[in-house]
Amino acid sequence: MKKFGIISGILIMSLIILFFIFTDPVNNTSYFESEYFKQSCARIDSLKEKTSTVNDSIKAGFARVSITPVLNNSEDNYLEGKFIQLPLAGFGDRKGKPATGVHDSIFVKAVALRVNSQILVFVSADLLIMPPNITDSLVNLLSRKGIRREQLVLSATHSHSSLGGWGPGFIGKQFAGNENKNLEKWLVLQISRVVTSAISDLKPARIGTGSFNAESYTRNRVIGESGTKNNDFSFIIVEQSGHKKAIIGSFSAHATTIGSDNMEISADYPGYWERKIEDTSADLALFFAGSIGSQSPVGKGDKFDKSKFIGEALADSVNVYLPHVVLNDKITFSFISLKMQLPDYHIRLTTKINLSSFWSTRLMPPPGNVYLQAIRINNAVWITTPSDFSGEYALQLKNALAAEGFDSNVSSFNGSYVGYIVPGRYFYLDEYESKMMGWFGPNMGEYTMDLIRQISEIVTDSDNL
Repeated sequence: MKKFGIISGILIMSLIILFFIFTDPVNNTSYFESEYFKQSCARIDSLKEKTSTVNDSIKAGFARVSITPVLNNSEDNYLEGKFIQLPLAGFGDRKGKPATGVHDSIFVKAVALRVNSQILVFVSADLLIMPPNITDSLVNLLSRKGIRREQLVLSATHSHSSLGGWGPGFIGKQFAGNENKNLEKWLVLQISRVVTSAISDLKPARIGTGSFNAESYTRNRVIGESGTKNNDFSFIIVEQSGHKKAIIGSFSAHATTIGSDNMEISADYPGYWERKIEDTSADLALFFAGSIGSQSPVGKGDKFDKSKFIGEALADSVNVYLPHVVLNDKITFSFISLKMQLPDYHIRLTTKINLSSFWSTRLMPPPGNVYLQAIRINNAVWITTPSDFSGEYALQLKNALAAEGFDSNVSSFNGSYVGYIVPGRYFYLDEYESKMMGWFGPNMGEYTMDLIRQISEIVTDSDNL
């Protein structure tokens, strides 16, 4: 009996020691006094001195490159986009199984803008996200050609039936299957080609922006009808003088119309939107996943029928609004790219306990080169984020900027990834977005919103956001 008591005591002490080794308490301390906030604010102060608003003529260039792989080859050949097999990214339920074929072709597309001496390149890929490791390699390659990270405005369509194999580590494997270095090399080459091709295509152009309410095609998936959501479809029209036209569209609903049982490569409903626009009103259509955090798609039909219904309905609505958009060959333009400092990981085990920062960083290395961006085109402000960004937060920003006379759009997946950024009041909900994907604690949302407001004030010359 005494021996049993000793063993029980040792086990209890061991569990207590393991508890303190592997866990940390949830940190509810305000971000205002944190070092990460101070460092980000110092960077904003520095950027403010360097950011200027110009009013000048515009040039634009367009490009597209296929990222549709050739499957079932005897060996990988990344220079030709040929692979033995590739997993699909998006749903952990697939458990890394390989794609069985291609339902519709997928692309990476770019629109380059030059105003005065400033060049920006909008890039969208028919992928789940713009993977951070791909972005880092891309930036390294483009830097040799004088193109900086700050000049890239990145996003993805967020299709949950597109290429996997690009995610290193445990978490990457859960969402994108086993890592394939050849696939990563191919994606870097294809994206770099589309960026340089768009810049090489610069010609005098005109540009205009617009938005419309598309509430019928999205819902709040966290708390349902009682929750607010961002209903707007936002778009930018760019027309080269006497040449081609491009449309960049952005909408806040997950590209999850097909489901995890699909094993064919597809761009989901954004692909249908792009193809319908390119068939009817433009030479090139790019889709930027909007503020999709907490928002799901709504439409008729199942699987690809639902994808087609939503994508083509949104394209038809864009075509209704296009004739009413004024295009200008001279615009007011400014942009800012802030490299933000991150707090420590707060990966939840319970509502009061996290996995310790030490073990969190070994499970999932902290993302580097994390940016927030704000781009002003006349009275429109487009904001990019490194996350699944909350539609509720985007609506707050939209209302604040509207009070200053600006239309706005917030997009996701701008080249790094920090999980979901949702309102702090959801942190303690037993929901996927907050429990599994809220990696940086209850203050991450308000901290990010604070930084976005600050950079938006710079590009809009406003102090009231």
